[in-house]
Amino acid sequence: MSHETREHHHEHGCGCGCQGERANPFAELSPILDHYADIPGSLITILQKAQELYGFLSVELMRYIALETHTSIAKVYGVATFYTQFRFKPVGKYLVMLCQGTACHVNGSKLVEEAVMDFLEIKEGETTADGLFTLNNVACLGCCSLSPVMMINDDTYGQLTKDKAIHILAELKEVASNETAGLATIEQEVIT
Repeated sequence: MSHETREHHHEHGCGCGCQGERANPFAELSPILDHYADIPGSLITILQKAQELYGFLSVELMRYIALETHTSIAKVYGVATFYTQFRFKPVGKYLVMLCQGTACHVNGSKLVEEAVMDFLEIKEGETTADGLFTLNNVACLGCCSLSPVMMINDDTYGQLTKDKAIHILAELKEVASNETAGLATIEQEVIT
């Protein structure tokens, strides 16, 4: 397995300062590949760890994994697209997974979904303009006794109503706003 920099498409005197080489944009994945690349059946684990590191699986990332694991890009793409846990576009700071399973559906998940979409001003599968929220419907979260239910990142929220869902999202929006305001204050103090 090789983690060396690859030949740049430009000539050595191209003027971009690259000296004919470029850094590996997926260097953080190297230890994982070193550990798992030659272990049969570890492709799902590699993809999971890559998604944890980079937030989603880009085509370039999947090509890199294929190259480093001596696997065809078709196999890597096939495995990634088969499992719903994998994402192919960047997601917001808060990934909202709204359950649409039978128990949740019967208990009003569609009404909750409509309220969430109205509040966030996005449709299912989209990310808010500020990059804060991504909304995804999922088949089942396995929390049927809490239906309707949604997961936001690693936190589960159950027995949702339209108002309860909006309240949760509004609180997260306020937390993010306060974090941003705090960073702006720190930056201003550093400047002055």
